[in-house]
Amino acid sequence: MGPKDLNFLSGVAKPITVAIIGPESAGKTTILGAFYQLLWQGKLTTDAHSFSNSYTLNGWEAVASALRWKPGIPPSFPPHTPSGEARAPGMLHLGFRLENGSIRDFIFADAPGEWFQKWAIDERAADAEGATWIARNADATLLVADREALSGPKLGTARNDFQLLAQRTIANARGRRIALVWTKGDLLVPPVLEAKIRSMVASVSPAVPEFTVSVQGADDSAIVDGFRQLFAWILETKRLDVVLPATDALGHDPLFRIGRR
Repeated sequence: MGPKDLNFLSGVAKPITVAIIGPESAGKTTILGAFYQLLWQGKLTTDAHSFSNSYTLNGWEAVASALRWKPGIPPSFPPHTPSGEARAPGMLHLGFRLENGSIRDFIFADAPGEWFQKWAIDERAADAEGATWIARNADATLLVADREALSGPKLGTARNDFQLLAQRTIANARGRRIALVWTKGDLLVPPVLEAKIRSMVASVSPAVPEFTVSVQGADDSAIVDGFRQLFAWILETKRLDVVLPATDALGHDPLFRIGRR
């Protein structure tokens, strides 16, 4: 789906939008692919949120196909999400039925890391419009920290880039939910650097939960559990309520007070 297609979903209620923000090759699309793989295996849903429908099954299949075994071809990582001036954020939809019978719709925004890297430097840049749209409309944001980049030969540059991105992301969240997600969790990051990343995020928002995910590792149950915990956090997302100013006047509509400001 593109942004214009959201009007179709918003006819009954606005869907919960989930942003996955991180640098290039950080594993953002792999997170989506893993969610889909585990979802159709029945490892992410609960009685409180049972899978109902998706209007973007072809899109999910395209994302997750690389993670599957094929005859003579082992699983690999999803292809790099392309960027371009004419490209709009890709939206992947999932619908869940609650115990009371109602439906909750979720939209997962898939966008290239180049957008976010440019947006972190200048949010008004012409080629950062897609990242700006995602950040402004997200109800929940996954801020991705790439353990491979943060433990590689260019870890200093990766740390500085992540700091800019984290500051921009948290500033645009304006109180909405954010989680710090360590990808490629099977790799080790120097403890000192890991502590700096945590303190960096805590300095601007002290209440950010942490999750670690990986599609590689010796313990399959630990791999599934990491994604399950992250997905459960996403499903808990609720849109912030609108608080109208109080008024003492009987029968007075507070919306008129807002309009007269």
